[in-house]
Amino acid sequence: QVQLVQSGGGLVQAGGSLRLSCAASGRSFNTYIISWFRHVPGKEREFVAAFVGTTRYADSVKGRFTISGDNAKNTVYLQMNSLKPEDTAVYYCAAGTTPLGALNFVNSYTYWGQGTQVTVSS
Repeated sequence: QVQLVQSGGGLVQAGGSLRLSCAASGRSFNTYIISWFRHVPGKEREFVAAFVGTTRYADSVKGRFTISGDNAKNTVYLQMNSLKPEDTAVYYCAAGTTPLGALNFVNSYTYWGQGTQVTVSS
């Protein structure tokens, strides 16, 4: 069992930055891949980034977002720079033991954070 608690998010103007945190607890945390997804009402939940020792990003955020991890704190971060209005969404962190080829599939993940709203104004 893994528990994920998110923090960060909020309202920012276009071009600004925000950092999201995902603190994990529970057994065997280090065996899980931690990823970030985002959801806009009326659309599918979208893969954003994954931390698997190395990092993977959706094309829409590559070069602007950075995912990183602090093993000592069991926390994964999503640093979001050069934010755009289209980045507005509820962001979720997720944990799973998915194969690397299935990182971007929602069903690959077992545990989810509570979600945090990110709003980027134009």
